[in-house]
Amino acid sequence: MNAATLNGPWTKPEVEAFLEQSTIPIRLATVAQDQFPRVISLWFLYQAPSLCCVTHQSSHLARMLEGNSRVGFEISGDSPPYHGIRGQGEATLTPLGDSSLLRELLLRYVGSLESPFAQWLLSRAEGEMIITISPSRLFSWDYRERMGTS
Repeated sequence: MNAATLNGPWTKPEVEAFLEQSTIPIRLATVAQDQFPRVISLWFLYQAPSLCCVTHQSSHLARMLEGNSRVGFEISGDSPPYHGIRGQGEATLTPLGDSSLLRELLLRYVGSLESPFAQWLLSRAEGEMIITISPSRLFSWDYRERMGTS
C-alpha cells in the first residue's frame, strides 16, 4: 500500500487495520480471454503492502491472471452498515512452495487445519500458486454514520 494512492474517509492506519482484521473474502475482478470481466471471491491475507491469496495452478483464475495481471478488487460486507475498500492493482503468481500462506488462510477462514476441507486443500498444496496483489489505487468508503449505525 506504500505506493498506492488512497482516497476516501479512512486514513492509511484505518485502511490497514480493516485489511488486517477483515475476514470478508476479497472479490477479485480480472478479464478473461474472451475480454469479459470475471469476479472471483477469495480468501486473502494482508501482508503489507500487498494482499495475498492462493489459487490452484490449473484454475481459470490462474490462466486469466497469466494473460492479464491488471485487477480490481473489493473487500466489503453484504449487510448494512456498508463500508469497505475498493482498489486496483497488479497481480503476480508464484508457486506456493514452502510458504505458510495456505495454512494461515485456513486458520483465518476455517479456524482449523483438521477439517476434511482443510485437509483436502493441504493435500494439493504442491499445485497451489500465491496471488500477490500490489495495489496502485485504494478507495475507502464508510456509510455507517450516514446510516445511523456508527
